[in-house]
Amino acid sequence: MTDALYAAAPADPAAWVARLDLAMTVDGADAPAAGRAPVLDPASETVVATTPVADAAGTEAAIEAAHRAFPAWSRTSWEHRRDRLLAYADALEAAKQDLSILLTAETGKPLRRALSEVTVGIIYVRTIAGQVLPDRDYTKSSGGSARLVHRPLGVAAAIAPWNGPVVLGLAKVANALLAGDTLVMKPSPFTPLTALLMGRIGRNVFPAGVFNVVAGDGDVGQVLTSHPLVAKVSFTGSTITGRKIAVAAAPTLKRLTLELGGNDAAIVLPDADLDRTAAMVFGTAFAGAGQFCAAVKRLLVHRDVHDALRDRLVALAEGTSVGPGWDPAHHMGPVQNRAQYQRILDLTAEARAAGGRILSGGPIDGPGFFLRPAIIEGVGPGIRLVDEEQFGPALPLIAFDTTEEALALANQGDYGLGGSAWTRDIAAGVALAEQMDVGSAWINQHGAFSAELPMPFARQSGLGMDYAEWGVAEHSRAMLINVA
Repeated sequence: MTDALYAAAPADPAAWVARLDLAMTVDGADAPAAGRAPVLDPASETVVATTPVADAAGTEAAIEAAHRAFPAWSRTSWEHRRDRLLAYADALEAAKQDLSILLTAETGKPLRRALSEVTVGIIYVRTIAGQVLPDRDYTKSSGGSARLVHRPLGVAAAIAPWNGPVVLGLAKVANALLAGDTLVMKPSPFTPLTALLMGRIGRNVFPAGVFNVVAGDGDVGQVLTSHPLVAKVSFTGSTITGRKIAVAAAPTLKRLTLELGGNDAAIVLPDADLDRTAAMVFGTAFAGAGQFCAAVKRLLVHRDVHDALRDRLVALAEGTSVGPGWDPAHHMGPVQNRAQYQRILDLTAEARAAGGRILSGGPIDGPGFFLRPAIIEGVGPGIRLVDEEQFGPALPLIAFDTTEEALALANQGDYGLGGSAWTRDIAAGVALAEQMDVGSAWINQHGAFSAELPMPFARQSGLGMDYAEWGVAEHSRAMLINVA
């Protein structure tokens, strides 16, 4: 499909998007807009669309529609909800080309990457639809019986990020609706286009009010996270925003799933397969122009192999073609927005001023938030590029001499999303990974998530757990039925 997709790429993306006449979805229909907001194409810095946005009243209308739809939807069988999600996946499949084009228009990522995200998002819907939450019987010493069952929570709010709006948005939809909740989804104001189409597609699959989509800025999010009718909030984004959501949700003790920031370290031991390690680390570190929650963000390399791995990474960086996602020759697109673009420039400038050596990368002249992949050595703790999550195409390399030193470096800071060990000795890699203070630890891979596997969080990288049966369970409440 990839060749056909590039052939279908619009010459005028703004005109193509305008013909879709995208709208918010509330109660199974177009929702009135309080205004319109521009959406920038980060590859050209031009307006690719103006989209409808909600105000507080419009957001409350979506919540109330979901609240009205909840009693009937929550009483449907698990099998019915599974079948509706599978039908939704089929409808998304039929719209795969349009979703991919919209995703490139709003994120700038290469069309092949956009197609991959849409494809994986559909796989996530189908995989989550197949999850079950079985009841569990308990034995009582006093006699009688006790059974733990799962019940829907009510109205759920899903706040999706701008780096993976399709796959992460669709996972939230599937978790909530399979559990029997109804949903109001809010996309990032940077990337609302795909979410608006996902909401429109859902109108022909789910009853009115079950799946609603409203667009807007933080004011919309504030209503969703504080409204008394909302029982659950699922959010993917920064730790700073996650803290604000926790504060807003606290007065009504909303259930929270927060997938937040990460500053993942990969530890490369001296016996690692350097060719394979370089290729896989580079692919994960610069996935989505480095805008991936579990990208390798700090590369800790044993001093014996530091230079050899560094040279391989620099060669990969120099061979990466960066440019607009409509051109099949390009491997990497732009950073999604100006603030993030400027942050990467600032972090790399600070690293250089602190003695770091920037071996590749840098901005590309012309319009668009384009940065070549940067490999940076001669840095360590104490500079922001190492201590904070950069979330962009700049990878610091840090040499170490002992595994104890590497572990201390890896476990520094407040984040604990993921980490990895790279070695031919699997037992040694597992032993090292078990000492990482993270939610997910990988051996000879990194950021390898799947809807089939749980995604835990550690420290300030999140609350709760996602995917497998856990993502659905987090949208449910447990209830014990105890019979004398």
